[in-house]
Amino acid sequence: MFKGSIVALITPFKNGKIDEVKFQALVEWQISQGTQGLVPCGTTGESPTLSHEEHNRVVDLCVEAAAAKVPVIAGTGSNSTDEAIALTRHAEAAGAAAALVVTPYYNKPTQEGLYHHYKTLAESTRLPIIIYNIPGRSVVDMSVDTMARLAKIPNIVGVKDATQDLARPIRTRLACGPDFCQLSGEDGTAVPFLGAGGQGCISVTANVAPKLCAEVHAVWAKGDTRLAIERHDRLMPLHDAMFCETSPGPVKYAASLLGLCSAETRLPLCEISQRSKDVVKAALGKLGLI
Repeated sequence: MFKGSIVALITPFKNGKIDEVKFQALVEWQISQGTQGLVPCGTTGESPTLSHEEHNRVVDLCVEAAAAKVPVIAGTGSNSTDEAIALTRHAEAAGAAAALVVTPYYNKPTQEGLYHHYKTLAESTRLPIIIYNIPGRSVVDMSVDTMARLAKIPNIVGVKDATQDLARPIRTRLACGPDFCQLSGEDGTAVPFLGAGGQGCISVTANVAPKLCAEVHAVWAKGDTRLAIERHDRLMPLHDAMFCETSPGPVKYAASLLGLCSAETRLPLCEISQRSKDVVKAALGKLGLI
C-alpha cells in the first residue's frame, strides 16, 4: 500500500507562525525529487507544539500542495483517544490517504488499553491507519501479539516501527501476514529493515536529501541490493547528524542551510549548539548538498 521513501515533514516557522508558503514549497520539492509519500504533523513536524487549528491547517496545506501526486499520511495521534479521533476525522475530510497514529504517550496504557485505543479509533474513520510504535518517545512498546490482534481490523493496515529491533519486522510479518505494511521509523535502519521484509521508511533525512533517499529504495526495488547498501552507507553520516541533538533541531538547521526554511523551532526545543551545527554542515558537505 505504502512504500519507498516517505518524508516525515518538518513544519517551517517564521516569527512563531507556520510559514505556509515555505511548507507548500517544501511539499512540491519533495515530490519533484522522488519522495513517494508525505507525513505532515508527525514528531518531526513538531506536532506536540501545534494547536489543533494549526495541526489541521498543516494537513490541509499538505493535501492541497500534494495534489494527489503522492499519498499524504497525516499524523493524527494523541494520548487522548477522543483527540486522536477528532484529528483523524479532520484528516479524512481533508483528503489524506491514511493516518499515522502514535502509541499514547505519558499515560503508559497496558497492551489491552493500546488495543482498545486503536480499535475505537479505527471504528471512527474509514481511513487506513498506520500504528506508530516508538517506545523511545512514548515509553510504551506495542507487542507483536497486540499488533497481530489489531491487524485483524480491516483499516489497521501497517506500522511505522521505530524500535530499532531488526528482528521485529520478521516477527511482525509472521504474526500479521505479508500484506501488513511495515515501514522503518529510523533512517539508520532503512536498508536492514527492507532486508527483513519491510516496504519503506518514514524518513527525517529525506527533508534535506530527498533524491538520495528515494534512490536507495528505487535501486532496492530493482533488486540491486549491493547498490542500495552502498547508497545507504553514503547517507549514514547524514542520518547520524540529523539526530546529533533532539530532532527536528538538526534537520531544521540543515533545511535552513539549503534555503528551504528557517531553522526556527518551538520551545521546549531550541537552537542547536555550534558543535551540532558543525556536524550537520560537515555531513551535508560530504554529500555535496552544500
